[in-house]
Amino acid sequence: MIVKLTVDNCKIEKLKNSFPQILGKTDVKEEIIDNDFTNYFTYEVDGIPVAFIHYTYLYERAELIDIAVLPKYENQGIGNSLMKHMINDCQKKGIENITLEVRKDNSKAIHLYEKNGFKSVATRKNYYQGMDAWLMEKELMK
Repeated sequence: MIVKLTVDNCKIEKLKNSFPQILGKTDVKEEIIDNDFTNYFTYEVDGIPVAFIHYTYLYERAELIDIAVLPKYENQGIGNSLMKHMINDCQKKGIENITLEVRKDNSKAIHLYEKNGFKSVATRKNYYQGMDAWLMEKELMK
């Protein structure tokens, strides 16, 4: 089940416990309170977040910040469900395009993004600690 993350500390702590490598230093609660344009959605199994997506939007543009699925739950369509949820949410809000950066060697993520209509539009040199990244974009409206 996909659930919008709110300022409920219990859910935020569960999310941070599930993904300490990604969210360990992030003050998710403050970000949700201070930034009206940030969105966190979790995919939960028995009340525990097993995946999440974090994206922001500002006016007509959106940016995917993070998407992650616990290894035990990979290859079950959960990441794809979260991507479709984000795309539908952005379409409802009149967003024109969504962008993201991805390491060039992250084939799993690139496959997920391409499957959802994202295309590589530029290279970001040394974006990830010396590793190049692709800037990918999905146009929703013209």
